[in-house]
Order: sequence, then structure tokens, then C-alpha cells
Amino acid sequence: MLYLWLKSAHLIFVIFWMAGLFMLPRFFVYHQESEKGSLEDQKWIERETRLCKIILNPSLIIVWVLGLLLAWETKAYLYGWFHAKLLFVILLSIYHMWMAGYAKKLARGEWTMSGKTLRLVNEVPGVTAAIIVILVIVQPF
Repeated sequence: MLYLWLKSAHLIFVIFWMAGLFMLPRFFVYHQESEKGSLEDQKWIERETRLCKIILNPSLIIVWVLGLLLAWETKAYLYGWFHAKLLFVILLSIYHMWMAGYAKKLARGEWTMSGKTLRLVNEVPGVTAAIIVILVIVQPF
């Protein structure tokens, strides 16, 4: 029974985390369309900060804690598919930190990525999530 509760909670927070990872680069695109120092600029900074502090960061922590508990409970760490999944979760976590860092740059007025680049990097979580789901469901190795 513990396994089902852990798995349910893990999936719920994965959904929250992924939703935030899809939203943040979109926020950046709209943010960069505003004028630096404007009221709209300040509102985007506040939105981005809230998204990171209220949804993204707590979800990341909870996903990791529950995921590691699940790996321990099911002994998934013994299998190759889990190691591949773990690699992609680490990469997604690095992406998360990179995006959170870019939010801080935007708050300082440093706009270093184009809207086109942000639209492209917005695809990273979707592709990574697809790979992770295939690894978990199909368990190819």
C-alpha cells in the first residue's frame, strides 16, 4: 500500500514540476517583450519568482525525495532502465536550475536569450519527459 501512495504522490508532483517547466520559458518570452524597467517588467519578475518559489522548487524537491523512496522500495536501482531514467531526471534538474538562474538574470535586466531560443528550449522538458516515461513503462533494459 505504501508503494501506491508513494507512486501517486510522485506522479502528482512530477505533473506540477513539468507544468512549471513548461510555463517558465513562456513567461520569459512574454517578459522580454516588455520594456525594461516598466511596470509590466516588474510584474513578470514577480510571476517568475512566484512560479519558481511556489511551484517549481518545492515540486523538484518532492519529486526527488519520493522518487528515491520509490527506487528504494521497489529496488529499481538494480536495473539499467532506472539508471537511464535517473540520468534524464538529473539533466531535467539541471535544466530547472538553469531556467531559475535565467529568471534571476531577467530580474537584473540581463536579457541574454532571444525569444526564438527560449521557444526552442521550451521543448526540452517535453522531450525529456517522453524519454523518462518510455524508460519507466517499457523498461527496455
